[in-house]
Amino acid sequence: MTTIRNPILPGFNPDPAFCRAGDDYYIATSTFEWYPGVQIHHSRDLVNWRLVCRPLDRQSQLDMRGNPDSCGVWAPALTYADGLFWLIYTDVKRRLGNFKDTHNYLVTAPSIEGPWSDPIFMNSSGFDPSLFHDDDGRKWFVNMVWDHRRRRNSFDGILLQEYSPAEQRLVGPIKNIFKGSPLGLVEGPHLWKRNGWYYLTVAEGGTSYNHAVTIARSRNIDGPYELHPNTHLLTSKDAPDAPLQRAGHGFYVEASTGEVYHTHLCSRPLPGTRRSPLGRETAIQRVVWREDDWLYLAHGGQVPAVEVKGPDLPRHPFPPEPERHDFDDGRLPSAFQWLRTPDWGRLFSLTVRASHLRLYGRESIGSWFEQALVARRQTDWSYSAETALEFEPETYQQMAGLICYYDRARFHYLAVSADDEGRRVLQVISCLGDHPDALMTYMLDSDLPLPEDGPIHLGVDVHLADLQFRWSIDGVNWKPVGPILDASILSDEAGPGAHGSFTGAFVGMAAHDLTGRALPADFDHFSYRADMPSD
Repeated sequence: MTTIRNPILPGFNPDPAFCRAGDDYYIATSTFEWYPGVQIHHSRDLVNWRLVCRPLDRQSQLDMRGNPDSCGVWAPALTYADGLFWLIYTDVKRRLGNFKDTHNYLVTAPSIEGPWSDPIFMNSSGFDPSLFHDDDGRKWFVNMVWDHRRRRNSFDGILLQEYSPAEQRLVGPIKNIFKGSPLGLVEGPHLWKRNGWYYLTVAEGGTSYNHAVTIARSRNIDGPYELHPNTHLLTSKDAPDAPLQRAGHGFYVEASTGEVYHTHLCSRPLPGTRRSPLGRETAIQRVVWREDDWLYLAHGGQVPAVEVKGPDLPRHPFPPEPERHDFDDGRLPSAFQWLRTPDWGRLFSLTVRASHLRLYGRESIGSWFEQALVARRQTDWSYSAETALEFEPETYQQMAGLICYYDRARFHYLAVSADDEGRRVLQVISCLGDHPDALMTYMLDSDLPLPEDGPIHLGVDVHLADLQFRWSIDGVNWKPVGPILDASILSDEAGPGAHGSFTGAFVGMAAHDLTGRALPADFDHFSYRADMPSD
């Protein structure tokens, strides 16, 4: 018997849309302000997964310059029909205040690797869009609708409208088919059909600790929809000690063996806290159909399990990701992303200097437009990361180094910069998420002098909520620098901006040049090593 161990996609991988194409299984997850947009993972056995593509990789598909933190790509939906992959996504331009600007698009591809089409605009009435392919050939588009008036509930139900592939637009009447359960905050809709029933799975309760997957059904696609006997297929809201918290928002798939599964997002708070630097992750649960034509967790109850029985399929492992990247082949390793802009050539190059990642210092740390920051997800509670850079700053307005980053209000930065006389120094800069204006704190009593030239090795060790930077001249003899910092601030739940924060902790390389001269910083390598199991 194979065993699926959750989460199957550790680290920031929320809002999992589940898709099967023959013997291949795909999960698409949200990427928010990180570029390229949408992560798609592939599996043949539901146990082993690998990142196969990020399809939104050019300006015509996605340009997030100016998008605030935790905006950008929300809740993609991936389906396969008519020999094509269909990817629906939202580009959120505003999330705070009464209004949300939520533009929904469709792209298609004959293969999961592409080529992916230019987008077709669908609507802007709300977020979390999805496309359902009915067995009569018609296609139906659903999304939650946002009520900016807030007279009752901003989450005003699930809208349904037909999509015409021939006309490449939504057509016909718009109907609100489901207002949700008493839990409220209904979003994340997906439709599927079985035994003459239309099933609607939605997310409810908000994506924090009251989150849930709710299921309803109807004989007609436009309703009325009746709630599941238990209302929620799965939730951790009443199980505060469950290992997988914040469980909700996913989709149903029938395996080629006939066994059935449902994805969902979850988080694993640091022990004794309600903070999750790993962000919202992806898990999968085995589900069963009962005689009443309703879906239930196979292990019973509503609380998601860490270990579930896998399908009766051959094991299909993938090669592990390398711990160290030496930037030798002229391409950015797939583990890394950057922020917002499709014009990545203004941020970095892997060819100007062989076997190096060159970052061009751009706008300030936390900029919503053009920031040279290339990083990978934190996927473990405890890890070590290292890099080495050559950087010759001339002024204190230029800095580059190793960064642990959540957003503009939450980061820790080990930076090479210059003092008032232009001499190289090492700084530890933090933004602790405790001030609405994202004020920085310098964590050393005074800057640490560095040699006038030559590479500087930078490292970080994270163990649960403790984060310690270190540095070295030769990469062998290391010295700690600065105090032990709080790694838990790099989470959705930390600070006054925590409401509506949706990503996760990253660790990577950054360069900033506030003079506008784009001073380059050359990084020789980057390594990430998990130091203990993340459970």
